[in-house]
Amino acid sequence: MTLHSEGHALAISATGVDHDYGKRPALHGVDLSVAAGEMVAVTGPSGSGKSTLLHALSGVLRPGEGEVRLGEHVVTSMSEDARSRLRRTDVGVLFQFGQLIDELTLAENVALPLLLERRKRDDALATAKAWLARVDVVDLADELPGEVSGGQAQRVALARALVTNPGVLFADEPTGALDSRAGDSAMELISDIAAEEGLTVVLVTHDARIAAYADREVVLRDGRVDADESVGAR
Repeated sequence: MTLHSEGHALAISATGVDHDYGKRPALHGVDLSVAAGEMVAVTGPSGSGKSTLLHALSGVLRPGEGEVRLGEHVVTSMSEDARSRLRRTDVGVLFQFGQLIDELTLAENVALPLLLERRKRDDALATAKAWLARVDVVDLADELPGEVSGGQAQRVALARALVTNPGVLFADEPTGALDSRAGDSAMELISDIAAEEGLTVVLVTHDARIAAYADREVVLRDGRVDADESVGAR
């Protein structure tokens, strides 16, 4: 069992991405490039298209128009099954509320992506506990999600997102459910692991303090890129 594989950060590019929800427009001709190993924060007011862009980049949805590339993969040309497999292998996704499964222990939650890939249970749990140690909550491995704090649960969700050694991490408001202290702690952990692993990171946030952890900030407004500028290295 190994904790991580040789680094394989993935570059991301989006060209002419449009998407509507029925008659409600969400994205209009978005062009975006993210270098391998870069951390980019996507910000903007509510309804500006931040989460829709994240879902398009990560293959959760196929946009109505445009092309998305993730490394060598043209995500927008892939079937739903192929995109799902890509998210299980090359992509990690971290959500605002963690979305842990209440009935599973924390170790089982982290091991789940490996078990879905048919890894042996003992090996999957050993890898999961190694990642729980990496995020400083291995002593809680046998606890249930309802028995730990929000900050601890988000660390577990981060471990689950990274347990398959993805090349890119997509984080949708990863500190939105945390107080400022727990949020800063979570972002410091994400930044440290991203730097150590050479991960590409795209995070959506409404918090300028959280965006400052990134290398670049991309501001969306009314579904369009309104600004794209450096905000300081991790």
